[in-house]
Amino acid sequence: MHELALAESVVKIAEEHADGKRVTKVELAVGALRQVVPEALAFGFEAVAVGTAAEGAVLEIDEVPARLACEACGAETERSGFPLACGRCGSLDVDVRSGEELLVLALELEGERDPERRA
Repeated sequence: MHELALAESVVKIAEEHADGKRVTKVELAVGALRQVVPEALAFGFEAVAVGTAAEGAVLEIDEVPARLACEACGAETERSGFPLACGRCGSLDVDVRSGEELLVLALELEGERDPERRA
């Protein structure tokens, strides 16, 4: 279950940027091609956050669809999984434009109104 390792990394990032404050929310962007099971990631996050600044934090996961640019016909289409083929002509000669992300987008810290944006 690679979600547990991902959860550990997310908690580590949150703690590094929390500056001693309690983390109340972590917002993630996860690409569809990362093959992450959101429920497993949330479970892992909850488990590894115990005893850290992120304990009890809400984990918000935004899924980023896979966007492909076709080299054969020029179309740009979205795909939800494999094979990575053009949605218009079926060509496998595509460039992945999005869907491979795994980013901590924002942290909400206790006592702050707006999330601390990280990119």
